[in-house]
Amino acid sequence: MLWEPDDPYDALAGRFGFDDGPAAGRWVADMVEKHWDLRPDSCERIVMSGGNALAWVGTPSGRLLAKWSVVPERFARLAEVARLTSWLGGQGLPVSAPLPTRDGRLQVETGGVSMGLQRVIGGDLLDTGDPGQVRAAGTLLARLQDALAAYPYADRLSGPAVGSRPLTEQITGWLDARAGHLPAAAREGLRGMVAAAPPDRLPRQLVHFDFRAANILCAGGEIVAVLDFEEARREPSLFELARAAVLLGTRYHDWGPVPAEVRAQFFAGYRAVRPLTPAEASWLELLVLWQAMEMVPPGDDPTGWAASALSLLRRP
Repeated sequence: MLWEPDDPYDALAGRFGFDDGPAAGRWVADMVEKHWDLRPDSCERIVMSGGNALAWVGTPSGRLLAKWSVVPERFARLAEVARLTSWLGGQGLPVSAPLPTRDGRLQVETGGVSMGLQRVIGGDLLDTGDPGQVRAAGTLLARLQDALAAYPYADRLSGPAVGSRPLTEQITGWLDARAGHLPAAAREGLRGMVAAAPPDRLPRQLVHFDFRAANILCAGGEIVAVLDFEEARREPSLFELARAAVLLGTRYHDWGPVPAEVRAQFFAGYRAVRPLTPAEASWLELLVLWQAMEMVPPGDDPTGWAASALSLLRRP
């Protein structure tokens, strides 16, 4: 299981209808052979999350990753994400682009399943303790945003309606409804920054919106792949930058904040490609504080999100 604490064998049967791992492996092999004309000789691993699954398979042409979903309402979006990553790969961005089927499709829908196939990219998840990798991640996010701003089919990947609301309205709405567990001084500090913020003239564009260590592969000191574009949506690019800086070190379990110097390295890499105006820098400070405060859990806080958020408050 990728996220949930559920028993994987129960999930394999209950969510995907397989009696056991070998049965799932045989089904994956049959799908890959039928639609991609490739015959897997092994199924190394299957990982599940919600109604989605990934299988690492070996073939004579190399290791592949099969990704499928059994949630029909997501199928159209999965097809658009496949189109997007294929286009980004064509622009020279390091992404895991889908392999076309024998008839040219990027995503197969059949029998209540939507499946795509990619090549396995060798590498390790981003190490936020490596300043070079962190700076490279900031630079790549800026390059990725430049490319996404030019994507010709961005309207097909619209996000939740909340994304179209002014940022000040989103932040104050969150403070009113979901921030009661935070210290009053923290809430009032954020309200003060919102009141003093420059006008919201931040243009919205298509962004990745899940840019963090769990979705960034590195090898030899370079970033070799940005993964998982399934959260792509329209937001201000600065909102994504702030969110990425706060969540940069998160992987799968025991999420925690990164130190201030890591955020500074990340921002330096970003600014090398996309310099910020004074108004944008002010908005970035505000958005980083908001995103850090959003991560503070009610009750126990074993990884220190509250201390990290409070350290960002402006001092008198």
